[in-house]
Amino acid sequence: MCEDKDLSRIASLRNDEVPERVRSESPRRYAISRLTLTDFRCYDGLRLDLGPGPVVLTGPNGAGKTNILEALSLLIPGRGLRRPKLSEISKIGSAGGWAVAVDAETPSGPVRLGTGFSPPEGGARERRVVRVDGQTAANQNVLAEMMNVYWLTPQMDGLFADGTSGRRRFFDRLVYAWDPAHAGRISAYETAMRERSRLLRDEAHPDAAWLSALEDTMAKRGIAVAAARLELLGRVGPASARGLSPFPGAELSLAGDLENWLASGPALEAEDRFRAALAGDRRRDGETGRTGCGPHRTDLIVHHADTGQAAELCSTGEQKALLIAIVLANATQRSAERGAVPLLLLDEVAAHLDGERREALFDHLITLGAQTWFTGTDENLYQAFKSDAQMFRVMDGQVSDV
Repeated sequence: MCEDKDLSRIASLRNDEVPERVRSESPRRYAISRLTLTDFRCYDGLRLDLGPGPVVLTGPNGAGKTNILEALSLLIPGRGLRRPKLSEISKIGSAGGWAVAVDAETPSGPVRLGTGFSPPEGGARERRVVRVDGQTAANQNVLAEMMNVYWLTPQMDGLFADGTSGRRRFFDRLVYAWDPAHAGRISAYETAMRERSRLLRDEAHPDAAWLSALEDTMAKRGIAVAAARLELLGRVGPASARGLSPFPGAELSLAGDLENWLASGPALEAEDRFRAALAGDRRRDGETGRTGCGPHRTDLIVHHADTGQAAELCSTGEQKALLIAIVLANATQRSAERGAVPLLLLDEVAAHLDGERREALFDHLITLGAQTWFTGTDENLYQAFKSDAQMFRVMDGQVSDV
């Protein structure tokens, strides 16, 4: 059970208390200075006031640590790190709604963000509300312009061995930070794709003009999505392949028809090829109930740079190290090119690293200046990090200073 804190101040860190290693570098970063939760998972009400440095949440399994990271993961477009239905996030016994609010420091200046959910009435579709500085946004895509957030969770340990959708979502989250319009393009593409599939499936003689209009939208948005992914690959791929000792290099590539077409010719020609492929596949797509070609089928391919082995064939430990290497490469490259360090959420990462890699990870993140949120059951794993981090203990949904 969670105890209602009445949104009381649980912890704060004044500027003169910020660790010297964090304060001296003063990077342009994304950082949370205040987090407020209402009826979110196990929290009736929680408020944390924070400094810009790393945050460590320790406590037993089921205490509510990952719930806090999940709240932060909803600060960008999408369904967050657990991908639940919106109604499943509400605290049991509450009225059914929930809210997350933050005061955030960004490279563009401070911003107040909020997102939440209220049970829809009259069979309306579930939809979360987003507010920026008190103003309601048209949709959640605006969050891509406000915040950069990346995460690693234990559930992602099977990313390389599982289906393509998880790898694609992982890579698209990296793209959001570089190209905020990417989220809107994906949304527009998927909306047109769903409507096209409905027409092909449910109507014996669908309107050809309407199908052509939907396929035109899919062609334009789909090629733009593929182009944005390729651009990120060109930016981050070399840094990822180099690695960051003792983490291995991760060689990245994208496997998909659209990416191949863009590699062999201009974007307008690729649009025409995609548009023609969609028109030619109407009968097959109607029979199968799915679209056989498009950016929704692209896969992220990863190889261990030193051994050349496919990531899915590497050991569990090396797969974890490769994931960390990709996230670090992206954060480092973004900081170098744009002078903006993203917010990082690392759930139970330290427990799966040996001492050398754990220390290297901590040192790199401190040097980078990222506000990284860690969770773990073993507080001792963070002893070397303690002087640089803000340490909290989570127990039965209650948060206290360590």
